[in-house]
Amino acid sequence: MSGDIAQWLNGLGLGEYAEAFTENRIDTEILSSLTSDDLRDIGVLAVGDRRKILNAARAETEDNAAPESAAATGDAERRRITVMFCDLVGSTELSRRLDPEDYRALITSFQESSSAAVRRYDGHVAKYLGDGVLVYFGYPQAHEDDAERAVRAGLDAVAAVKAPGGGAELHARVGIASGLVVVGDIAGDDVSEAGAISGDTPNLAARLQAIAQPDEVVIGERTQALLGDVFDCEDMGPQRLKGVEAPFRAWKVMAERRSESRFEAQRSGTLATFVGREAELEMLKARWRQAESGEGQVVLISGEPGIGKSHLARAFDENLAGETHTRLRLQCSPHHLNSAYYPLISHLELAAEFVPGDNADDRLDKLESVLARGSSDWRATAPLFADLLSIATGERYPPLDLSPQRQKEMTIRAFSDQLAGLAENAPVLLIFEDTHWIDPTSEEVLEQIVARAENGRVLVMVTARPEYEPGWLGQAQVTFLALNRLGQRHCTALVRDVAGGTGLSDRMIEDILAKTDGIPLFVEELTRNIIESGGASSLSETHAVPSTLQASLLARLDRLESAKEIAQVGAVIGREFGYGLLSSISQTRGDQLIRHLEQLVESVLVQARGAPPDAIYVFKHALVQDAAYGSLLKSRRRDLHNAIAQTLEETFSGVVEAQPELLAHHHQRAGHIETAITYWETASRTALARSAEVEAERCLQSAIKLIGEFETSQAVELRELELQLTFGAVLFATRGMSSDAPLPAYRRALDLAERVGTPQDQVH
Repeated sequence: MSGDIAQWLNGLGLGEYAEAFTENRIDTEILSSLTSDDLRDIGVLAVGDRRKILNAARAETEDNAAPESAAATGDAERRRITVMFCDLVGSTELSRRLDPEDYRALITSFQESSSAAVRRYDGHVAKYLGDGVLVYFGYPQAHEDDAERAVRAGLDAVAAVKAPGGGAELHARVGIASGLVVVGDIAGDDVSEAGAISGDTPNLAARLQAIAQPDEVVIGERTQALLGDVFDCEDMGPQRLKGVEAPFRAWKVMAERRSESRFEAQRSGTLATFVGREAELEMLKARWRQAESGEGQVVLISGEPGIGKSHLARAFDENLAGETHTRLRLQCSPHHLNSAYYPLISHLELAAEFVPGDNADDRLDKLESVLARGSSDWRATAPLFADLLSIATGERYPPLDLSPQRQKEMTIRAFSDQLAGLAENAPVLLIFEDTHWIDPTSEEVLEQIVARAENGRVLVMVTARPEYEPGWLGQAQVTFLALNRLGQRHCTALVRDVAGGTGLSDRMIEDILAKTDGIPLFVEELTRNIIESGGASSLSETHAVPSTLQASLLARLDRLESAKEIAQVGAVIGREFGYGLLSSISQTRGDQLIRHLEQLVESVLVQARGAPPDAIYVFKHALVQDAAYGSLLKSRRRDLHNAIAQTLEETFSGVVEAQPELLAHHHQRAGHIETAITYWETASRTALARSAEVEAERCLQSAIKLIGEFETSQAVELRELELQLTFGAVLFATRGMSSDAPLPAYRRALDLAERVGTPQDQVH
């Protein structure tokens, strides 16, 4: 059977796992019983690969009998993804000109080269469509930079297809679009497809591909908005796309933009005012003064995504603008985790100002100029750096005659020597960004830089996420700076700064602060999302998770794998959910449910109070809850809200009495409008009994809004009349007897009284 399993894996493009399957005696007979944990245990570490294997295994072994209707057989989800369509140019003409066997080999070569580019950036090849390849970025595994990954893959695919290799000259063109889709397995009498996608985004990607010229990558407006300034793009203006009524704006991707900082490339033109980090900035200034005096310092700035690490580094850098110093910036990349020296090579290429037209001598001249700034003995190290940058030295330098290990040691030493030489001329600020993505060899360079820093005029600022825990943290010259969330005052100032002259209500600002939990990036992006959509008086589902944050939040959820479903069910219950209610409605029970909950806690997405069966779980960020909730199909949400409401009424009578607003919320989301109105009324009375007039006001607002969904009848108008009268009285209590706020409610009440025949003197 080993041959069969190897062939099966090769068909999936995952032949590298054949040996692991054979060693663990996994054959085609037991494919259907494999679990994600089984695959992880034998070394299939990539989430996308595991899901691809499990999906294919299910397709191989499923019974031929289909459901009565073409319905989702897998867990379909709503997701914002980026779709890439790559097409072979002139395939029809080639098929006429070539022998069928030669044409088949050509198509296979095209598919292999384009798919290799896709896999390099963890994309998912959804379909081979003859001379085209359909690719998803953001499903089955989301990443925080899926749009960027798609563009990189598109550029690489075009280059790979075009690369000379004998035979016919090939060219490809690529279209890329981003948007909301429903994705999941479908099955029916005549259809069975894993990872099927519904929505306009794939069609748009295909249309964009059609207007691209050979060797071009063309992207849509939403994709372009997600990229920031990572790439140089040429605005193609409004385009007429087949099947799209209105003109559609498109961009041609020219090349990756050279930038020192990933943060600045992604956030160019949208950076808000620096607030709330004054104490941290003062600490950095103190460390700089020490470094200036020759007592070198290292500061590791640690914090979760969006907390403001790079913004703090930039603010400090700008603070030194009037001082004589040298600033170096090295940027790690999630796409080059195994590319040795990647941040250092990128820095050297930028510092030397290499351009595409440079020949080897030009590049060598520029490199020597850069090295001469930090060393009088630069000729001794130039061959090492030239080799690192793949520059042919010709007769200018003798060939390096070193073992690989010795050359590595000398190269690492040369980097730290170069830094020390620069520090002799002027104090040096070295910013090493996103070291949670650092490659192992660059980590060795950083270790040596840290070790030597205390003896030079150097301040090394390292930014990283909490998972980065270097071994050099305990050294005397190192300071650990953990960034906490911003307080309410600073978040409010940030909202007002981003909003500019656009007026946001106090209620809206409160909602933004409640959703963003003091994370500056969340505050900025949610505020911008609201402003760009025209503003509102309160948050709605459409504002819940900005597209700029969607992929990042979903990426954290996707890493949970099987525990993700528990996060989704918990998200429907609310930001806070108890074990008792969760276990009553979840299909996962007992020890397995507890393991999944432990995984949620370990992921730091959820915090726990107490232990099962009395445990209470809380989403660390409201936007994570919103992302989990938003990924569910609307039909699935309604079913869960219905189950929660029924379970609360049948089993948790104490909750029903104490928190009728919870029942109102779940009945409303389940589509039980009349029941929801009743519970909102009850909740308003409960709030008034507790002197919580503001809460009562909001409950009544919800009830009045819902009653507008009914067809007009005397019974409906009588009920609204009662609600409006109560609402007016509550507004007097919350706004004061001199306020005009209650007047619209009373005017509406008078109008209703006239229509239903109630004496108006009973309304006053």
